[in-house]
Amino acid sequence: MTMSIEDLRDVIIKCAGGDADALPVDQMSVSFEELGYDSLVLIETSATLKREYGVVIPDEQLTELRTPAELLLLINDQLAPAVAGRPATGI
Repeated sequence: MTMSIEDLRDVIIKCAGGDADALPVDQMSVSFEELGYDSLVLIETSATLKREYGVVIPDEQLTELRTPAELLLLINDQLAPAVAGRPATGI
């Protein structure tokens, strides 16, 4: 299983309480700050990812992420081992 950019977009929007126009797919390389998403949105996004996808993102790593695209890479790095039959290592 991997997460698509659209799936991540939906999670972020849900956590931010915004609408679908709030985060166009072509804006995924724009910084969270420029998009208007603060640390509370990222914390809620992280909690949702853990609950719904089993993806664990340590707080230290969460604060280093700058864009939704970076977050997506991290998520798929964790999900990919599970697809290949290997246990996810966590990051």
